[in-house]
Amino acid sequence: QIFLTESGGGSVQAGGSLRLACKASGYLYGGYSMGWFRQAPGKEREWVAAINNDGEISYTESVLGRFTITKDNAKHTLSLQMNSLKPEDTGLYICAAENRLWIASPHQGAEYSYWGQGTQVTVSS
Repeated sequence: QIFLTESGGGSVQAGGSLRLACKASGYLYGGYSMGWFRQAPGKEREWVAAINNDGEISYTESVLGRFTITKDNAKHTLSLQMNSLKPEDTGLYICAAENRLWIASPHQGAEYSYWGQGTQVTVSS
């Protein structure tokens, strides 16, 4: 079992920055892969970025060049640095984890067994 707690959300104007964090606890032995998803009101959950245990990273196209995902294995913390934020980045940002070293389809929510409660990000124009 892995428990996930997100933090760092808030309200910013377009062009601003935020840094999200996701602290993992529980059974973390053997390595794990993690990802960020977001969900805007009235919309389906959308994959944002993912990182495998070996550091392989992937992003959805809309955040390329603006968001950076990092994972500190020693501190069991996943981070998402978000720059040049846009109103369309608004949503509940949710951290996900899976007890596998590598995920074939990290953009698919079904690949992950553990989810946090989310942290709200609001970007105003």
